[in-house]
Amino acid sequence: MNFNDFEYKRPVLDEMSSTFKSLIEQFSTAISAEQANALFEQIATLRSDFTSMYSIAHIRHTINTKDEFYEKEQAFFDTSMPGYQDLVTQFYRALLQTPYRGSLETKWGDQLFVIAELSLKVFTSAVLEDLKLENKLRSDYVKIKAAAEIEFKGEKYNLSGFVPLETDDDRQTRQEAAVAKWNFYSSQSEKMEQIFDDLVQTRHRIAKALGYQNFVELGYNRMVRSDYTAKDVAYYREQILEHIVPLATDLYKRQEKRLGIDTLKIYDENYSFASGNPKPKGDPEWIIARAKKMYEALSEETGTFFNYMLNNNLMDLVNKEGKATGGYCSYVSNYKSPFIFSNFNGTSGDIDVLTHEAGHAFQVYSSKEIGLSEYNWPTYEAAEIHSMSMEFFTWPWMDLFFEEDVEKYKFSHLSGAIKFLPYGVAVDEFQHFVYENPDCGIERRNQAWKEIEQKYLPHRDNDGIPFLEKGGLWQRQNHIFASPFYYIDYTLAQICAFQFWKKDREDHAAAWSDYVQLCKEGGSKPFLGLVKTAKLDSPFAEGTVEKVSKPIQAYLASVDDSSF
Repeated sequence: MNFNDFEYKRPVLDEMSSTFKSLIEQFSTAISAEQANALFEQIATLRSDFTSMYSIAHIRHTINTKDEFYEKEQAFFDTSMPGYQDLVTQFYRALLQTPYRGSLETKWGDQLFVIAELSLKVFTSAVLEDLKLENKLRSDYVKIKAAAEIEFKGEKYNLSGFVPLETDDDRQTRQEAAVAKWNFYSSQSEKMEQIFDDLVQTRHRIAKALGYQNFVELGYNRMVRSDYTAKDVAYYREQILEHIVPLATDLYKRQEKRLGIDTLKIYDENYSFASGNPKPKGDPEWIIARAKKMYEALSEETGTFFNYMLNNNLMDLVNKEGKATGGYCSYVSNYKSPFIFSNFNGTSGDIDVLTHEAGHAFQVYSSKEIGLSEYNWPTYEAAEIHSMSMEFFTWPWMDLFFEEDVEKYKFSHLSGAIKFLPYGVAVDEFQHFVYENPDCGIERRNQAWKEIEQKYLPHRDNDGIPFLEKGGLWQRQNHIFASPFYYIDYTLAQICAFQFWKKDREDHAAAWSDYVQLCKEGGSKPFLGLVKTAKLDSPFAEGTVEKVSKPIQAYLASVDDSSF
């Protein structure tokens, strides 16, 4: 069914709530395992109806944030989602108390009960109003960025459309573009800092109301991190600092040499080659036609999947006025359909975001028959394995998009993945500081970012741009506002994806088989359980980061990047 024909109807909350509570009561008094499971499935259907309407509204709102109807629907869900979460929490409480738990575990697996237990630790009806406020503040931040209009040389740009200027071949243009972009952020900084301060205080209040010392443990529980802790993450950050930061710093020095400049400035970081960054050689329609060819060649499964996405209009890929920034993959469970959202802008990022989000979409498409909303997606760090690994599994077809620049693209893509890791852990360490020190104030937060940035990105030169010099760069990062602690996930997944990169080069059939099996598991296991299923080493294990970095370092060293 074409996405444009997906029916949207705002849920009637009172009616849904009454039905939901009635089903929970019946489930709690079930007289057999069969009856309990039948009621479980009825509740699952009711939940699917609600979340499907949310997904449709959210997708259509982000496609056009100026659409007044879906702006109102997004606002409706911002205020309604906490009440829905309350109902789910009541259901989880009944689920954990049912005498038929053993039967349900046999049918659905024990990860369902891990999710239920953690969910009871992150919600009570006492925090409903603060949860509504948290949702509103998130949306306020999104609106500021979606409404951006940056004037530059007589033209107006939104943030997504501005990206190509930041990698312009002319260094002065890049410098002026950087000033214009960060001046926009500076003009909105007071609003953004206040929104974030309100978010921190709101999240801290929620944590205290739930019995936590601060938001950190609550944040981890929200992320359903059941098999590792903040201590494991801190050790992992140390490994990145020890083994990856020097490698990344060397890559920046090579870049400096390639560009023929004395000092790499922040506006040079994303400009990799004096001959220009690799770019796809055609327009969006051209890209999609070649992506179709690529996915049909990769495997029968991906060919069927990608044609399903095409035939049902399940992608909105091109940047346009009023569209929200970024890229994501959503899932409309009633239609068993993923949806890919992005903002093509003519850079190599168009290919990266397409393969990345297609990895997410292929996973949820592969696991859709599990039939349990909890398992549609795995936890975030596991979900990013699918997306980041897909970026590497598609390497053999990158010539379709980059033609004579394909080797340049591969070098840029792999070195970019290495250079991302220090930034990713910096964002995570910053968030730990913020929520461990909720009352430190806006100025101290900015100072903390500057200190952490210098630790993990010692090469960085902000060229005296005032907003960056004060430590404001973190304000551009959506995740910090919208999804606290969701960023280390990308780096953990990158370490796993690097392992797939190596395995794919050695034995494609075995690597692809492991990947498909991982996708089919959906969210039926916790992160480290899924890592084991995929036959990968845990990023937290001693020696993993160092071991993973060595073949990549060897590959990058073997490339004569001066020829690009």
